[in-house]
Amino acid sequence: MNIKLLDEAKARVPCVPVLINMVSKRVRQLNAGLRPYVRPSSPDEEKVDIALREIAEGKLIAEMDFTGHDTGHGLL
Repeated sequence: MNIKLLDEAKARVPCVPVLINMVSKRVRQLNAGLRPYVRPSSPDEEKVDIALREIAEGKLIAEMDFTGHDTGHGLL
């Protein structure tokens, strides 16, 4: 994991539990074959670094429901 990317992502999503959920869900999506929103810096770039870069560059945002109603929408 690239610490610089982690710091940049934390600047955009300062709530660590939300950031962890965003990264883990996005890594699962990338592992399932979804295309990244940013160009990988190398063919063997780790999926977690791709997810962190997507967040740091503002390509991913968190949607949160504070109404208490389950709408079926979650992160990403």
